[in-house]
Amino acid sequence: MRPGTVYLVGAGPGDPELMTVKARRVLDGAAVVYHDSLVSEAVIESIPDATRLVGVDECSDGERASQAEITRPLVRRATAGEDVVRLRSGDPCVFGRGGEEAEHLASAGIPFEIVPGVTGAVAGPGVAGIPPTHRDHASSVTVVTGYEDPTEEHSALDWTALARSVTAGGTLIIPMGVARPSDTVAALREGGVDPGTPVAVVEDASRASAFTVTGTTETITDRTREVGTDPPAVTVVGDVVSVRDRVFEFLHAGGTARQSGGTAGDGSPISTE
Repeated sequence: MRPGTVYLVGAGPGDPELMTVKARRVLDGAAVVYHDSLVSEAVIESIPDATRLVGVDECSDGERASQAEITRPLVRRATAGEDVVRLRSGDPCVFGRGGEEAEHLASAGIPFEIVPGVTGAVAGPGVAGIPPTHRDHASSVTVVTGYEDPTEEHSALDWTALARSVTAGGTLIIPMGVARPSDTVAALREGGVDPGTPVAVVEDASRASAFTVTGTTETITDRTREVGTDPPAVTVVGDVVSVRDRVFEFLHAGGTARQSGGTAGDGSPISTE
């Protein structure tokens, strides 16, 4: 029997309309879809009723599933001749372990295909009115993992270099950066980032529950604590955050631009300088 194909698919930031045409086609034809918990409910509901859906973030004992426990059923089902989708929020290869899963499938001799998705690192700020790059504000953008602890002595990230990129006018984007915001901004300020540098946290980008908290490296920790922010969220540091105010001035003046998803219920910023 010829094995089926495993498709490593990016679901995009949350709005089903922001999935690629290919992702939609693959999902509609899959026998089973293994998805993580960050894939939006709207995307899950758009999958055909006949498709078997399996959440893979947790095992039966409630603990988080290991990578081996996630990839094992992909191999088993494909070996049985089924086409399988491994569905991840955003893009499978941008902090999504798509590379690890591709290596595992290749070593097992399973045909696979990577179907890129719109990464929340770019989509999150964009739909919130914050362009990651802008000719007047930022000519570079750096994306780093939000799971890295800046207080660790042997961090894989050079926070001094990241701070220099911000002070030089670049944009720093931290997907899932709400886990330790105080440590992050402290590390950036220690590296020389001005306390007045704009910061935004965009939660649930492109979803109906989307909202954005804005402030500075000096105020953002208190503001996110007051409002309460949870994953999935993207933190943006840099002057591009200031563009958001002008975007919403246009909206409040009766402009016709629209976001995919809402912000603070009425489209306005929750906390702005």
